[in-house]
Amino acid sequence: MLKQRISSDILSAAKNKEEIALSVLRMLSAAILSKEKEKRYKLSKSTAESELDEKSALTDEEILDTVASEAKKRKESIIAFEKGNRPELAEKEKKELEILMKYLPEQINIEELRVMVKDAIDKVGAKEIRDMGKVMAELMPKVKGKADGGEISKIAKELMGK
Repeated sequence: MLKQRISSDILSAAKNKEEIALSVLRMLSAAILSKEKEKRYKLSKSTAESELDEKSALTDEEILDTVASEAKKRKESIIAFEKGNRPELAEKEKKELEILMKYLPEQINIEELRVMVKDAIDKVGAKEIRDMGKVMAELMPKVKGKADGGEISKIAKELMGK
């Protein structure tokens, strides 16, 4: 399970005194725990107390969503720090992003993504930007965790704009 892999990597980073990795993995672990508490709270209204522990544990897919969310935060921070002329902070965020990317599936390259977006546009018959929701609904289950939604949206707008 992904959560166990992250826990063992935290121990490894602590033993090897890898401060950045340890910090990022602890933050990721805290984000996962927070999501589990949130899920448990929602389930507590309709689930028996004895089943809460089991049902509130995040699945690997939910953990991947959390990792992707944290990676997205890093990407946004990198852009902001570069715009603000803070290269040292951008570099720190890049190192953190690199650590998080180890837990995500291999990302789809831009050319392959462009083909997938084009196919989705053709499949749903999208002609205008207002059809974007249909395109995204068609494509997102296929690329979840493997591509950034913002990048997909940008490509779709570009292709539909022509």
